[in-house]
Amino acid sequence: MVKYLRSFGWEPIIYTPENPAYPVLDQTLQNDIPEGIETWKHNIWEPYEWYKKFTGRKKSEHVFSGFMQEKKKKGWKDDVALWIRSNFFIPDARTFWIKPSIQFLTEKLNDAPVDLIVSTGPPHSAHLIALGVKNNTRIPWIADFRDPWTKIDYFHQLKLTKASRTKHESLERDVLVNADAVSCVSWHWADDFKTMSGRSVLVITNGYDEEDFNNIIIEPSERFTISHIGSMNADRNHKSLWSALQRLCADLPNFKLDFQLVLIGKNDTQVYDDIQKYNLGANLLHLDYLPHNQIAYYQCNATVLLLSLGNMPSVHGLLPGKLFEYLAARRPILVIGPDDGDSSRIVRETSSGITCNFNDEQKLYQQIGNWYSKWKSGSLSIEQHHIEQYTRRNITKQMAALFDTIVTKSI
Repeated sequence: MVKYLRSFGWEPIIYTPENPAYPVLDQTLQNDIPEGIETWKHNIWEPYEWYKKFTGRKKSEHVFSGFMQEKKKKGWKDDVALWIRSNFFIPDARTFWIKPSIQFLTEKLNDAPVDLIVSTGPPHSAHLIALGVKNNTRIPWIADFRDPWTKIDYFHQLKLTKASRTKHESLERDVLVNADAVSCVSWHWADDFKTMSGRSVLVITNGYDEEDFNNIIIEPSERFTISHIGSMNADRNHKSLWSALQRLCADLPNFKLDFQLVLIGKNDTQVYDDIQKYNLGANLLHLDYLPHNQIAYYQCNATVLLLSLGNMPSVHGLLPGKLFEYLAARRPILVIGPDDGDSSRIVRETSSGITCNFNDEQKLYQQIGNWYSKWKSGSLSIEQHHIEQYTRRNITKQMAALFDTIVTKSI
Protein backbone atom coordinates (compact mmCIF):
# COMPACT_ATOMS: atom_id res chain seq x y z
CA MET A 1 0.00 0.00 0.00
CA VAL A 2 2.82 2.42 0.87
CA LYS A 3 4.13 2.13 -2.69
CA TYR A 4 1.12 3.90 -4.23
CA LEU A 5 -0.24 6.15 -1.46
CA ARG A 6 1.50 9.26 -2.74
CA SER A 7 -0.48 8.91 -5.97
CA PHE A 8 -3.64 9.57 -3.97
CA GLY A 9 -2.43 12.52 -1.93
CA TRP A 10 -1.12 10.78 1.20
CA GLU A 11 2.43 10.84 2.57
CA PRO A 12 2.95 7.81 4.85
CA ILE A 13 5.24 7.49 7.84
CA ILE A 14 6.10 3.89 8.72
CA TYR A 15 6.54 2.74 12.32
CA THR A 16 8.38 -0.56 12.67
CA PRO A 17 10.64 -2.42 15.15
CA GLU A 18 14.33 -1.54 15.18
CA ASN A 19 15.44 -5.15 15.65
CA PRO A 20 12.59 -7.50 14.68
CA ALA A 21 12.73 -11.30 14.46
CA TYR A 22 11.18 -12.24 11.13
CA PRO A 23 10.65 -15.90 10.17
CA VAL A 24 11.76 -15.00 6.64
CA LEU A 25 13.43 -11.76 5.58
CA ASP A 26 13.06 -10.81 1.92
CA GLN A 27 15.25 -7.80 1.17
CA THR A 28 13.81 -7.48 -2.34
CA LEU A 29 10.57 -6.12 -0.84
CA GLN A 30 12.51 -2.98 0.10
CA ASN A 31 12.17 -2.06 -3.56
CA ASP A 32 8.45 -1.45 -3.00
CA ILE A 33 9.13 1.43 -0.59
CA PRO A 34 9.42 4.73 -2.49
CA GLU A 35 12.45 6.89 -1.94
CA GLY A 36 12.17 9.41 0.85
CA ILE A 37 9.50 7.62 2.93
CA GLU A 38 10.03 8.53 6.58
CA THR A 39 10.44 5.58 8.95
CA TRP A 40 10.27 5.63 12.74
CA LYS A 41 11.86 2.72 14.62
CA HIS A 42 11.95 1.59 18.23
CA ASN A 43 13.60 -1.40 19.90
CA ILE A 44 11.59 -4.53 20.53
CA TRP A 45 12.13 -7.63 22.65
CA GLU A 46 10.65 -10.87 21.35
CA PRO A 47 10.75 -14.37 22.88
CA TYR A 48 11.94 -16.31 19.85
CA GLU A 49 15.59 -16.66 20.87
CA TRP A 50 14.51 -17.89 24.32
CA TYR A 51 12.02 -20.22 22.66
CA LYS A 52 14.68 -21.80 20.43
CA LYS A 53 17.13 -22.16 23.29
CA PHE A 54 14.54 -23.69 25.63
CA THR A 55 13.26 -26.21 23.05
CA GLY A 56 16.72 -27.12 21.74
CA ARG A 57 16.34 -25.60 18.31
CA LYS A 58 19.20 -24.27 16.24
CA LYS A 59 19.85 -20.54 16.44
CA SER A 60 19.47 -20.33 12.67
CA GLU A 61 16.07 -22.05 12.71
CA HIS A 62 13.07 -19.87 11.95
CA VAL A 63 9.91 -19.95 14.06
CA PHE A 64 6.61 -19.50 12.23
CA SER A 65 3.74 -18.31 14.41
CA GLY A 66 1.11 -20.00 12.24
CA PHE A 67 2.35 -23.47 13.19
CA MET A 68 4.71 -22.86 16.04
CA GLN A 69 6.01 -26.42 16.18
CA GLU A 70 7.72 -27.67 13.04
CA LYS A 71 9.38 -30.72 14.55
CA LYS A 72 7.90 -34.04 13.62
CA LYS A 73 8.23 -35.24 17.21
CA LYS A 74 7.37 -32.69 19.87
CA GLY A 75 8.59 -33.01 23.43
CA TRP A 76 7.34 -31.63 26.71
CA LYS A 77 9.46 -28.51 26.28
CA ASP A 78 7.55 -27.63 23.12
CA ASP A 79 4.26 -27.95 25.01
CA VAL A 80 5.51 -25.84 27.92
CA ALA A 81 6.87 -23.17 25.59
CA LEU A 82 3.59 -23.02 23.69
CA TRP A 83 1.63 -22.71 26.96
CA ILE A 84 3.86 -19.82 28.06
CA ARG A 85 3.57 -18.12 24.67
CA SER A 86 -0.21 -18.58 24.72
CA ASN A 87 -0.87 -17.18 28.18
CA PHE A 88 1.90 -14.68 28.87
CA PHE A 89 2.25 -13.13 25.40
CA ILE A 90 -1.18 -11.66 24.71
CA PRO A 91 -2.16 -10.83 22.05
CA ASP A 92 1.08 -12.10 20.47
CA ALA A 93 4.84 -12.34 20.83
CA ARG A 94 5.20 -8.55 20.36
CA THR A 95 3.26 -7.76 23.52
CA PHE A 96 6.28 -6.20 25.26
CA TRP A 97 6.50 -3.69 22.43
CA ILE A 98 3.09 -2.18 23.19
CA LYS A 99 3.74 0.13 26.16
CA PRO A 100 7.15 1.44 24.98
CA SER A 101 5.65 2.09 21.54
CA ILE A 102 2.69 4.01 22.93
CA GLN A 103 5.05 6.25 24.90
CA PHE A 104 7.46 6.66 21.98
CA LEU A 105 4.76 7.48 19.42
CA THR A 106 2.84 9.79 21.74
CA GLU A 107 5.97 11.88 22.23
CA LYS A 108 6.76 11.87 18.51
CA LEU A 109 3.23 12.84 17.52
CA ASN A 110 2.99 15.60 20.10
CA ASP A 111 6.00 17.15 18.38
CA ALA A 112 5.00 16.25 14.80
CA PRO A 113 1.24 15.58 14.51
CA VAL A 114 -0.22 13.56 11.65
CA ASP A 115 -3.72 13.48 10.18
CA LEU A 116 -4.43 9.79 10.65
CA ILE A 117 -3.18 6.60 12.30
CA VAL A 118 -3.51 3.24 10.52
CA SER A 119 -2.67 0.00 12.30
CA THR A 120 -2.30 -3.24 10.36
CA GLY A 121 -2.39 -6.62 12.03
CA PRO A 122 -1.42 -9.27 12.71
CA PRO A 123 0.50 -8.82 14.83
CA HIS A 124 -2.55 -7.51 16.68
CA SER A 125 -0.28 -5.82 19.19
CA ALA A 126 -0.08 -3.13 16.48
CA HIS A 127 -3.77 -2.39 17.04
CA LEU A 128 -3.26 -2.06 20.79
CA ILE A 129 -0.41 0.38 20.17
CA ALA A 130 -2.68 2.44 17.93
CA LEU A 131 -5.48 2.33 20.50
CA GLY A 132 -3.17 3.68 23.18
CA VAL A 133 -1.78 6.39 20.91
CA LYS A 134 -5.27 7.45 19.85
CA ASN A 135 -6.35 7.74 23.50
CA ASN A 136 -3.33 9.97 24.18
CA THR A 137 -3.46 12.15 21.06
CA ARG A 138 -7.08 11.99 19.80
CA ILE A 139 -5.78 11.46 16.27
CA PRO A 140 -8.35 9.47 14.22
CA TRP A 141 -7.46 5.81 13.74
CA ILE A 142 -8.26 3.02 11.28
CA ALA A 143 -7.77 -0.60 12.39
CA ASP A 144 -6.97 -2.72 9.34
CA PHE A 145 -7.21 -6.49 9.84
CA ARG A 146 -5.24 -8.61 7.36
CA ASP A 147 -6.24 -11.72 9.36
CA PRO A 148 -8.76 -12.40 12.12
CA TRP A 149 -7.81 -12.21 15.79
CA THR A 150 -9.62 -14.81 17.86
CA LYS A 151 -10.64 -16.63 14.69
CA ILE A 152 -7.18 -16.75 13.11
CA ASP A 153 -6.31 -20.20 11.79
CA TYR A 154 -3.87 -21.17 14.57
CA PHE A 155 -5.87 -19.73 17.49
CA HIS A 156 -7.30 -23.16 18.28
CA GLN A 157 -3.73 -24.49 18.63
CA LEU A 158 -2.90 -22.10 21.46
CA LYS A 159 -3.06 -23.64 24.92
CA LEU A 160 -5.18 -20.87 26.43
CA THR A 161 -6.60 -20.74 29.91
CA LYS A 162 -10.16 -19.46 30.23
CA ALA A 163 -8.84 -16.14 31.56
CA SER A 164 -6.45 -15.76 28.63
CA ARG A 165 -9.17 -16.50 26.10
CA THR A 166 -11.40 -13.91 27.77
CA LYS A 167 -8.57 -11.36 27.66
CA HIS A 168 -8.08 -11.91 23.92
CA GLU A 169 -11.79 -11.41 23.31
CA SER A 170 -11.90 -8.28 25.46
CA LEU A 171 -8.91 -6.69 23.72
CA GLU A 172 -10.36 -7.53 20.32
CA ARG A 173 -13.64 -5.80 21.23
CA ASP A 174 -11.75 -2.76 22.54
CA VAL A 175 -10.05 -2.35 19.17
CA LEU A 176 -13.21 -2.92 17.13
CA VAL A 177 -15.31 -0.52 19.19
CA ASN A 178 -12.81 2.32 19.63
CA ALA A 179 -11.32 2.60 16.15
CA ASP A 180 -12.80 5.35 13.99
CA ALA A 181 -13.08 2.81 11.19
CA VAL A 182 -12.38 -0.89 10.77
CA SER A 183 -11.38 -2.61 7.54
CA CYS A 184 -10.55 -6.21 6.72
CA VAL A 185 -9.67 -8.26 3.67
CA SER A 186 -12.74 -10.49 3.16
CA TRP A 187 -16.52 -10.46 3.30
CA HIS A 188 -17.00 -13.34 5.73
CA TRP A 189 -14.49 -11.86 8.17
CA ALA A 190 -16.21 -8.47 7.88
CA ASP A 191 -19.45 -10.16 8.93
CA ASP A 192 -17.67 -11.78 11.88
CA PHE A 193 -16.22 -8.47 13.05
CA LYS A 194 -19.61 -6.79 12.61
CA THR A 195 -21.23 -9.47 14.77
CA MET A 196 -18.62 -8.92 17.50
CA SER A 197 -18.80 -5.12 17.47
CA GLY A 198 -22.17 -4.12 16.06
CA ARG A 199 -20.50 -1.74 13.61
CA SER A 200 -19.95 -1.73 9.86
CA VAL A 201 -16.65 -3.07 8.56
CA LEU A 202 -15.28 -2.11 5.16
CA VAL A 203 -13.84 -4.83 2.93
CA ILE A 204 -10.60 -3.88 1.19
CA THR A 205 -8.97 -7.04 -0.12
CA ASN A 206 -5.34 -7.76 -0.78
CA GLY A 207 -4.15 -7.27 -4.34
CA TYR A 208 -1.34 -7.87 -6.80
CA ASP A 209 1.28 -5.48 -8.10
CA GLU A 210 1.23 -5.34 -11.89
CA GLU A 211 4.90 -4.39 -11.95
CA ASP A 212 5.82 -7.78 -10.46
CA PHE A 213 4.53 -9.46 -13.62
CA ASN A 214 6.14 -7.23 -16.23
CA ASN A 215 8.66 -8.87 -18.54
CA ILE A 216 8.11 -12.40 -17.22
CA ILE A 217 9.41 -14.91 -19.75
CA ILE A 218 6.91 -17.70 -20.43
CA GLU A 219 8.81 -20.83 -21.42
CA PRO A 220 7.31 -23.89 -23.11
CA SER A 221 7.11 -26.68 -20.55
CA GLU A 222 7.46 -30.38 -21.14
CA ARG A 223 5.81 -31.08 -17.78
CA PHE A 224 2.24 -30.67 -16.57
CA THR A 225 3.01 -28.71 -13.41
CA ILE A 226 0.74 -28.08 -10.44
CA SER A 227 2.43 -25.41 -8.33
CA HIS A 228 1.75 -24.33 -4.76
CA ILE A 229 3.43 -21.14 -3.53
CA GLY A 230 3.84 -20.55 0.21
CA SER A 231 3.65 -22.62 3.36
CA MET A 232 1.49 -25.72 3.48
CA ASN A 233 0.80 -26.59 7.09
CA ALA A 234 -1.08 -29.61 8.40
CA ASP A 235 -4.50 -27.95 7.98
CA ARG A 236 -3.82 -27.41 4.26
CA ASN A 237 -2.56 -30.94 3.62
CA HIS A 238 -5.51 -32.69 1.96
CA LYS A 239 -5.23 -36.40 1.33
CA SER A 240 -8.02 -36.16 -1.24
CA LEU A 241 -5.60 -34.32 -3.55
CA TRP A 242 -2.79 -36.84 -3.16
CA SER A 243 -5.20 -39.72 -3.69
CA ALA A 244 -6.66 -38.11 -6.83
CA LEU A 245 -3.16 -37.58 -8.23
CA GLN A 246 -2.19 -41.16 -7.43
CA ARG A 247 -5.24 -42.42 -9.32
CA LEU A 248 -4.45 -40.19 -12.30
CA CYS A 249 -0.92 -41.60 -12.39
CA ALA A 250 -2.39 -45.09 -12.54
CA ASP A 251 -5.28 -44.40 -14.92
CA LEU A 252 -4.00 -41.94 -17.55
CA PRO A 253 -1.27 -42.94 -19.98
CA ASN A 254 1.87 -40.81 -19.52
CA PHE A 255 0.44 -38.74 -16.64
CA LYS A 256 3.06 -40.16 -14.27
CA LEU A 257 5.81 -39.10 -16.69
CA ASP A 258 4.33 -35.69 -17.52
CA PHE A 259 3.22 -34.56 -14.07
CA GLN A 260 5.34 -32.43 -11.75
CA LEU A 261 4.27 -31.14 -8.33
CA VAL A 262 6.07 -27.89 -7.47
CA LEU A 263 6.05 -26.76 -3.83
CA ILE A 264 7.73 -23.44 -3.07
CA GLY A 265 7.89 -22.64 0.63
CA LYS A 266 8.15 -24.27 4.04
CA ASN A 267 5.78 -27.18 4.58
CA ASP A 268 4.69 -29.46 7.38
CA THR A 269 6.53 -32.77 7.54
CA GLN A 270 3.22 -34.61 7.07
CA VAL A 271 2.97 -33.13 3.57
CA TYR A 272 6.15 -34.92 2.51
CA ASP A 273 5.11 -38.10 4.31
CA ASP A 274 1.83 -38.18 2.38
CA ILE A 275 3.50 -37.40 -0.93
CA GLN A 276 5.70 -40.47 -0.40
CA LYS A 277 2.77 -42.54 0.86
CA TYR A 278 0.83 -41.87 -2.35
CA ASN A 279 3.86 -42.64 -4.55
CA LEU A 280 4.30 -39.06 -5.75
CA GLY A 281 7.83 -38.51 -4.47
CA ALA A 282 9.41 -38.86 -7.92
CA ASN A 283 7.11 -36.10 -9.20
CA LEU A 284 8.02 -33.56 -6.51
CA LEU A 285 10.14 -30.43 -7.00
CA HIS A 286 10.53 -28.58 -3.69
CA LEU A 287 12.13 -25.16 -3.33
CA ASP A 288 12.33 -24.17 0.32
CA TYR A 289 12.33 -20.43 -0.26
CA LEU A 290 12.53 -17.93 -3.10
CA PRO A 291 12.67 -14.12 -2.87
CA HIS A 292 9.46 -12.44 -3.90
CA ASN A 293 10.89 -11.06 -7.12
CA GLN A 294 11.53 -14.60 -8.42
CA ILE A 295 8.19 -16.14 -7.52
CA ALA A 296 6.25 -14.53 -10.37
CA TYR A 297 8.28 -16.56 -12.87
CA TYR A 298 7.16 -19.84 -11.31
CA GLN A 299 3.56 -18.64 -11.04
CA CYS A 300 3.38 -17.60 -14.68
CA ASN A 301 5.06 -20.80 -15.89
CA ALA A 302 2.87 -23.20 -13.92
CA THR A 303 0.26 -25.22 -15.77
CA VAL A 304 -2.11 -25.04 -12.80
CA LEU A 305 -1.76 -23.00 -9.60
CA LEU A 306 -2.87 -24.72 -6.39
CA LEU A 307 -4.56 -22.76 -3.60
CA SER A 308 -4.95 -25.23 -0.72
CA LEU A 309 -6.95 -23.70 2.12
CA GLY A 310 -6.97 -24.96 5.69
CA ASN A 311 -10.03 -26.83 6.89
CA MET A 312 -10.76 -24.60 9.88
CA PRO A 313 -13.59 -22.37 11.16
CA SER A 314 -12.21 -19.16 9.58
CA VAL A 315 -11.70 -20.67 6.13
CA HIS A 316 -14.76 -19.06 4.51
CA GLY A 317 -13.13 -15.64 4.83
CA LEU A 318 -9.64 -16.74 3.89
CA LEU A 319 -8.24 -14.73 0.97
CA PRO A 320 -4.48 -15.40 0.88
CA GLY A 321 -2.33 -12.75 -0.74
CA LYS A 322 -1.04 -15.35 -3.18
CA LEU A 323 -4.54 -15.75 -4.65
CA PHE A 324 -4.25 -12.28 -6.17
CA GLU A 325 -0.80 -13.04 -7.56
CA TYR A 326 -2.30 -16.21 -9.00
CA LEU A 327 -4.89 -14.03 -10.77
CA ALA A 328 -2.11 -11.90 -12.23
CA ALA A 329 -0.26 -14.99 -13.47
CA ARG A 330 -3.27 -15.82 -15.66
CA ARG A 331 -3.03 -19.56 -15.12
CA PRO A 332 -5.92 -21.87 -14.10
CA ILE A 333 -6.39 -21.86 -10.32
CA LEU A 334 -7.39 -24.96 -8.37
CA VAL A 335 -8.89 -23.99 -5.02
CA ILE A 336 -9.32 -26.69 -2.39
CA GLY A 337 -11.83 -25.22 0.03
CA PRO A 338 -15.53 -24.42 0.51
CA ASP A 339 -17.63 -23.53 -2.55
CA ASP A 340 -19.24 -20.68 -0.61
CA GLY A 341 -15.96 -19.21 0.65
CA ASP A 342 -14.54 -15.85 -0.38
CA SER A 343 -11.61 -17.36 -2.30
CA SER A 344 -14.06 -19.41 -4.34
CA ARG A 345 -16.14 -16.27 -4.90
CA ILE A 346 -13.24 -14.35 -6.45
CA VAL A 347 -12.07 -17.27 -8.59
CA ARG A 348 -15.63 -17.80 -9.81
CA GLU A 349 -16.40 -14.11 -10.48
CA THR A 350 -13.17 -13.65 -12.44
CA SER A 351 -13.49 -16.97 -14.31
CA SER A 352 -10.03 -17.92 -13.10
CA GLY A 353 -10.44 -21.54 -12.05
CA ILE A 354 -12.35 -24.18 -10.14
CA THR A 355 -13.08 -24.91 -6.47
CA CYS A 356 -13.17 -28.44 -5.07
CA ASN A 357 -14.36 -29.10 -1.54
CA PHE A 358 -11.84 -30.56 0.89
CA ASN A 359 -12.88 -34.20 0.57
CA ASP A 360 -14.19 -34.19 -3.00
CA GLU A 361 -11.59 -36.54 -4.41
CA GLN A 362 -13.68 -37.40 -7.46
CA LYS A 363 -14.05 -33.76 -8.55
CA LEU A 364 -10.31 -33.24 -8.07
CA TYR A 365 -9.64 -36.32 -10.18
CA GLN A 366 -11.98 -35.18 -12.95
CA GLN A 367 -10.86 -31.54 -13.02
CA ILE A 368 -7.13 -32.23 -13.00
CA GLY A 369 -7.67 -34.94 -15.60
CA ASN A 370 -9.61 -32.49 -17.77
CA TRP A 371 -6.89 -29.84 -17.52
CA TYR A 372 -4.26 -32.46 -18.31
CA SER A 373 -6.09 -33.58 -21.45
CA LYS A 374 -6.37 -29.96 -22.65
CA TRP A 375 -2.71 -29.33 -21.85
CA LYS A 376 -1.76 -32.45 -23.78
CA SER A 377 -3.66 -31.22 -26.83
CA GLY A 378 -2.35 -27.65 -26.50
CA SER A 379 -5.78 -26.15 -25.81
CA LEU A 380 -5.53 -25.29 -22.10
CA SER A 381 -6.37 -21.62 -21.48
CA ILE A 382 -8.60 -19.38 -19.36
CA GLU A 383 -10.58 -16.24 -20.19
CA GLN A 384 -10.48 -14.11 -17.07
CA HIS A 385 -12.73 -11.15 -16.33
CA HIS A 386 -12.35 -8.05 -14.14
CA ILE A 387 -9.11 -8.94 -12.39
CA GLU A 388 -7.91 -5.33 -12.74
CA GLN A 389 -10.03 -4.35 -9.72
CA TYR A 390 -7.51 -6.28 -7.61
CA THR A 391 -4.37 -4.41 -8.67
CA ARG A 392 -2.50 -2.96 -5.73
CA ARG A 393 -2.94 0.52 -7.15
CA ASN A 394 -6.73 0.12 -7.18
CA ILE A 395 -6.71 -1.38 -3.68
CA THR A 396 -4.64 1.57 -2.45
CA LYS A 397 -7.12 3.93 -4.09
CA GLN A 398 -9.92 2.36 -2.02
CA MET A 399 -7.90 2.68 1.17
CA ALA A 400 -7.01 6.31 0.41
CA ALA A 401 -10.70 7.08 -0.11
CA LEU A 402 -11.36 5.69 3.38
CA PHE A 403 -8.56 7.88 4.75
CA ASP A 404 -10.19 10.94 3.16
CA THR A 405 -13.57 10.07 4.64
CA ILE A 406 -12.30 9.55 8.19
CA VAL A 407 -10.18 12.72 8.20
CA THR A 408 -13.07 14.78 6.83
CA LYS A 409 -15.38 13.47 9.56
CA SER A 410 -12.88 14.34 12.28
CA ILE A 411 -12.49 17.98 11.22
